[in-house]
Amino acid sequence: QVQLVESGGGLVQAGGSLRLSCATSGSIRRVNTMGWYRQAPGKQRELVASITSGGETNYADSVKGRFTISRDNVENTVYLQMNSLKPEDTAVYYCNADIVRTFYGRDYWGQGTQVTVSS
Repeated sequence: QVQLVESGGGLVQAGGSLRLSCATSGSIRRVNTMGWYRQAPGKQRELVASITSGGETNYADSVKGRFTISRDNVENTVYLQMNSLKPEDTAVYYCNADIVRTFYGRDYWGQGTQVTVSS
């Protein structure tokens, strides 16, 4: 069984920083793209940032220049460094990974971690 476990969320003032981590566990052959999504109350889940196994990154326009995604391919862990946080960044943040256990990859999700930015 594969699990993704997020950590690092919390309450921070506007302008502050947080670092999210997502660790994988279980029987894993390979991890392809990893990413972070977020969902604010009353809104749809949206992509925040993603990173391929080769290190190519993609960011939502709203976080470019403020957030940085990175990963450890040995530990199969993904991070999200969030700087200059704004109240509109408040949401539940979910880790996502395309994981290959045998031959084909499938999406796995973490349980989510709350990020609250106060003004």
